[in-house]
Amino acid sequence: MSDLPHPSLSVIVPVLDEQAGIATMLDGLNALRNAARIDARIEVELIVVDGASRDASVAIARARADKVIVAGRGRGRQLNAGAALARGELLLFLHADTVLPADAFSLVVDKMIEHPKAHWGRFDVRISGRSKMFPVIAALMNLRSAWSGIATGDQGIFVRRAIFDAVGGFPMQPLMEDIELSGRLLRLPDGRPLRLRHKLTTSGRRWESRGVWSTIWLMWRLRWRYWRGVSADELEKAYR
Repeated sequence: MSDLPHPSLSVIVPVLDEQAGIATMLDGLNALRNAARIDARIEVELIVVDGASRDASVAIARARADKVIVAGRGRGRQLNAGAALARGELLLFLHADTVLPADAFSLVVDKMIEHPKAHWGRFDVRISGRSKMFPVIAALMNLRSAWSGIATGDQGIFVRRAIFDAVGGFPMQPLMEDIELSGRLLRLPDGRPLRLRHKLTTSGRRWESRGVWSTIWLMWRLRWRYWRGVSADELEKAYR
């Protein structure tokens, strides 16, 4: 972080056919941003990167974000395109179904100032939805990240811009881009992520639509195969 009086943070949100929820999500981010402005310490910009949606996602986002662009489909490609436009010293990558905790922007900035040698970090997570398994899944996700240092995109990864550029950003692959970025960052000196125990909320819609147990099994199987060297392109076919 620089010694600027107003630390800058760029929030980057990739979307694809998210018209049902993107307005609520961005309105929430703007409320947090307004609070940060009142605090007079943090400058926040909101960037939405669309992956060629077939619905009204782009039009809805343009009324609520500072920058909205259309990039090639693929989360890694979209996130990199947003980062290329970002002006912030810190980058915060969020999924479109994420709700941040109160004072999230201040929490991120203060944590990085408190730990000047740290390169990146992530939030703990809770999962919204009907399943009684969601608290268990969220707890296991948080423990897994605390043990391994690996963060997934639904945990709100934040990283210093200079470090993100130095490791080459996200890989241009259709799946496991968050796992790969985590690995690149972990290989740096002082590469362990900071942990924000203030929980963000991510939607359980993926688990509910596919079945909780079948989704858990699928994701663990895909990650195991990725660690064994199976290409992200091949894994993406299994995921779809």
